[in-house]
Amino acid sequence: MQYAVGAPLPPPHGQASPGAAMNWTPHQGPHIPPLSPQAPAAPPAPQPAPGQGWHGPAPQQAPPPPHSSEVTGQVQLPPGAPVPLPSPPADAAAPDASHAAVAVLLIGPAGAGKTSVARHWADTRRVPTAHISLDDVREWVRSGFADPQAGWNDHSEAQYRLARRTCGFAARNFLANGISCILDDAVFPDRPVIGLGGWKRHVGPGLLPVVLLPGLEIVLERNARRSGNRRLSDEEVARIHGRMAGWYGSGLPIIDNSQHDVATTVRVLDDVVARSIASPPNW
Repeated sequence: MQYAVGAPLPPPHGQASPGAAMNWTPHQGPHIPPLSPQAPAAPPAPQPAPGQGWHGPAPQQAPPPPHSSEVTGQVQLPPGAPVPLPSPPADAAAPDASHAAVAVLLIGPAGAGKTSVARHWADTRRVPTAHISLDDVREWVRSGFADPQAGWNDHSEAQYRLARRTCGFAARNFLANGISCILDDAVFPDRPVIGLGGWKRHVGPGLLPVVLLPGLEIVLERNARRSGNRRLSDEEVARIHGRMAGWYGSGLPIIDNSQHDVATTVRVLDDVVARSIASPPNW
């Protein structure tokens, strides 16, 4: 994922207070059994005779109408916080991250290798896993696309917000159907409302943020090998990297993949995800 590919950065909103950006409290969401949107509504439940209790099966509740925003495919998504952290077995020191159904948010500057790592992580897991790229979703807009390269404005800001909501909804849908997912985005620590706070609202408190942050010289070298609108100016790369350094001391796990290839970084990511599941940080 490349943030605003070659575009001016969105303006920082000042330093975030630790509570505003890191107040993540994972908890178990309610279990909602699958419902079919095509299933006919159940007939009215018979009323028991006076003085008698109901001894038959509980009447079925009709699913919401097909136009409901909480229905996707054949799974009704629970409201509020739909993605809890997986619960490790009581007798296990750390669960196997390659088998757990999880949602991971991979954060990092342009040139950190987020897209390559996210794709390889999704490709090599032992359970079904989807890679959801924010930039890919944002570029679904063809006519009327607000390219930040032409200048950051209300339209480009709105399309980023819309893409994040769309990615979050997709992640919820995949997870509700038993498919893990990894999202990649350049989330800045000085913009907590639309950064971690926004992803928490869109996906749920069980989302596991991980920062991919190699050294500046490595990011500049990788960016120089790019072409087209994926290549940023050195000044832009340095500014993005400098703002990303604010994640140090935040409590989020940080992977410095300066000396790692993609496969090695993926193994480190698996270890980080396993430890986050076993002992969730208090963000």
